[in-house]
Parts: sequence; structure tokens; C-alpha cells
Amino acid sequence: MVVPRFWRERKSRYSLIGTKCPVCGTVYFPPRSVCPKCGRKSVGKMEEVQLSGKGKVYSYTIVHQNVIGYKYQKPYVMAIIETPEGPKLTGQIVDVDPEKVHIGMPVHAVFRRIAEDGKAGIIQYGYKFVPDEE
Repeated sequence: MVVPRFWRERKSRYSLIGTKCPVCGTVYFPPRSVCPKCGRKSVGKMEEVQLSGKGKVYSYTIVHQNVIGYKYQKPYVMAIIETPEGPKLTGQIVDVDPEKVHIGMPVHAVFRRIAEDGKAGIIQYGYKFVPDEE
């Protein structure tokens, strides 16, 4: 990912900021400038909303392949997290044995290193998920 795009997305990546349609109340992540349900009724009215960072595993997969940027982490878990606000987020689940991850498992977001970009070595941070204490 190039730095300008990462810079534009820093609010959502660093702070889990989404948007909420004031007409229908639907929350979106990543943020949208127009609600696809309400169309032009929502133009210029979308409100920023802070997501709680909490959620439950909706679906997941354990990746065993050697993917660039993740070769030292394999096997690792990529999951879809269902948040109480409504949006489903895709993220990595860390700090847990991949075999212990299950659907419905409560998790919360943490701020972690995501990747290092190119020769410049710019480190990109963002959210990942860890299991909640049960």
C-alpha cells in the first residue's frame, strides 16, 4: 500500500472511526460519504462515529500459506468480526493459538504493527483483534 492512501485512511485504521447515516441509522466501516440505502438524502449528512472495537468472530480462516509480510506469522487467523454497532470488519486475530479460535468468540481491537512498506521501511500500524478474557 502506498503511503498517501494509508495517510488518508489513518482515522479509520488508527481510531476505528466509521460513519452513520442520520436518515436510516446504519453504521458503515470503512467510512462512507453517502449511504447506499438512502442515496442523496444522506449526501453531506453522514456523521462520524467511534466504533467500540468490541465484537464477535463471525467467520474465520487459518492461513498456512507463505504470504508476503506474514511469513513469520504463519499459521495466522484472518477473521470477519461482527461489531455491536453493525459493521463487519476484517482483521487478523493475534495472541491466541489458531486452533482455539471459534465462531462467536468475543474479541476486541488492539493497535498493532501491520506491515513495513518497501525499501523506505515505513511501518504501517492499524487494528488487529485479540480474544476477550472469558
